Amino acid sequence: MNSQSSPIGIFDSGFGGLSIFREIRHLMPQYDYIFLGDNGRAPYGDRSFQEVFDFTNQAVMRLFDMGCPLVILACNTASAKALRNIQQNELPSSADPTRRVLGVIRPTVERVSNLTYSGHIGLVATRATVSSQSYDMELAKTAPHIHVTSRACPRWVPLIESGRLDAEELYLDVRSELSALLDTDPDIDTIILGCTHYPLITSLIQKVLQELDHPEIILMPQGKPVSYALRDYLYRHPEMETRLSRQAGVSYYTTGEVPAFENLATIFLGHDSKISALPVIL
Repeated sequence: MNSQSSPIGIFDSGFGGLSIFREIRHLMPQYDYIFLGDNGRAPYGDRSFQEVFDFTNQAVMRLFDMGCPLVILACNTASAKALRNIQQNELPSSADPTRRVLGVIRPTVERVSNLTYSGHIGLVATRATVSSQSYDMELAKTAPHIHVTSRACPRWVPLIESGRLDAEELYLDVRSELSALLDTDPDIDTIILGCTHYPLITSLIQKVLQELDHPEIILMPQGKPVSYALRDYLYRHPEMETRLSRQAGVSYYTTGEVPAFENLATIFLGHDSKISALPVIL
């Protein structure tokens, strides 16, 4: 990207946000993008609110410095623990208060309320997302008639990032967690995949639900709701949309090991193209 570009920034603590970015770029390929993964400090799921806020804010400010006027937190943990503080306290006092930061939880909640028939939904996510009760609070505001039952699944992300998608260990843990979730509320008819890693194991989750005699349950990944919400946001905010550059360029940055990022990024993006990443220090 040249020095005049104004890309959309996409941030994640690790790799999962690439599943969000894949849908955003598919829907809006004309824009420039910068994806930044804080892989060197991932996972965020068991970190404190202060740590998640500090790390996320550092990444957001770096993306602003890279020329992004708009940043998407493509991470449930960052959205749950840092977004509100950044929006309410950091942006108004920044050098450019017209810059914006958006998350993934609200678009997900707005969509899921149209999917459930029973009014009972499940949420599988990291400990941090579950403990923040962000989904509970958003649903209470937008769809108070919906009952949500949450289940933290701390072992899924490390197993997914290890590339062991067919491992017996992952299968057994998915079965255990989903069984516990449905024992708590057998009326659940929709499950939010509240971690951006989980779309990679959708077929495994569906297999387990079939074995548990719940094949009718709808799984809701977040890529499409977030991408359509972003498109709608830009339509409603032409003052932001006109600032964005359109050269269909993408740059990838990671705080972790570049070769590891490049290998896993190809898996998350769902194609065989070579991903070239650059190191960055936050």
